[in-house]
Amino acid sequence: MNGNLLKGKLREKGKTYNDCAEYLSISVASFSDKINAKVEFKIKEAVELSKYLNLTNEEYLSIFFN
Repeated sequence: MNGNLLKGKLREKGKTYNDCAEYLSISVASFSDKINAKVEFKIKEAVELSKYLNLTNEEYLSIFFN
């Protein structure tokens, strides 16, 4: 997982950890752990987050499967 690339996409799209956590129905602490690679994103969460951020397939693969 490329957390730095994902953090950059959050900034680019104007989204906060809170925004993303709410969208995924998880706590901000859980989202933070996932984006900082302490806990893995579930596949469903990765797919949903990529839709939420309008990521291209290339971006999705680069972030979650580097």
